[in-house]
Amino acid sequence: MVPPSSSMDPSPPPSWFTPKRLLIIFCVINMINYVDRGAIASNGVNGSSETCDDKGICKSGSGIQGEFDLTNFQDGLLSSAFMVGLLVASPIFASLAKSYNPFRLIGVGLSVWTLSVAGCASAFSFWFIAICRMLVGVGEASFISLAAPFIDDNAPVSQKTAWLAMFYMCIPTGIALGYVYGGYVGGHFHWRYAFWGEALLMLPFAVFGFLVKPLQLKGFSPVESKKALASVETVSSVTD
Repeated sequence: MVPPSSSMDPSPPPSWFTPKRLLIIFCVINMINYVDRGAIASNGVNGSSETCDDKGICKSGSGIQGEFDLTNFQDGLLSSAFMVGLLVASPIFASLAKSYNPFRLIGVGLSVWTLSVAGCASAFSFWFIAICRMLVGVGEASFISLAAPFIDDNAPVSQKTAWLAMFYMCIPTGIALGYVYGGYVGGHFHWRYAFWGEALLMLPFAVFGFLVKPLQLKGFSPVESKKALASVETVSSVTD
């Protein structure tokens, strides 16, 4: 006999959880992720290299380009370095979600992201900040690969596309805010403060991912998997 459907129900959600609260948290995290993308490309953070006129009068550079005396190639490499970590780590996190709690994996990724952005703020050379940018991509990979499935799992059926649209709207919005944020902080203070600010903004979410009772993706819980397997075996024995 097949076990009743009630025995297949997943464990109750954690006390902090509501679908709308989850959407808001993920939208804010997504926004911070892309503020970083905009900030590093902004004039205040990226800056400009040293220039000299025909009379030999030189104007010192600003931002990352000026401080580390970057070539155009190095500047382009720095802006795209995060993609290395993102492309390598995204399938790894997606695969690990089968064995480890996906919400905890997001917490791990956000912690890596926070530490890496703090590393950018304290960078002492081009290669150091380039490696930190790659690790920013690693940290972002967990969120990029696992956040949307959580939203799809928990959004009301009639509003799934609307909720996902809100989540993805944070991408261009975050980049635009990043240009403004990076330009202001880099222009009025120092480019390093822009990264310190991002790390401080993300830190509470990284801690949240570790301390609260984790949410589970449907079908990924080991208990659910065992029950599903037992159900299949029961059906097989009955049909035999």
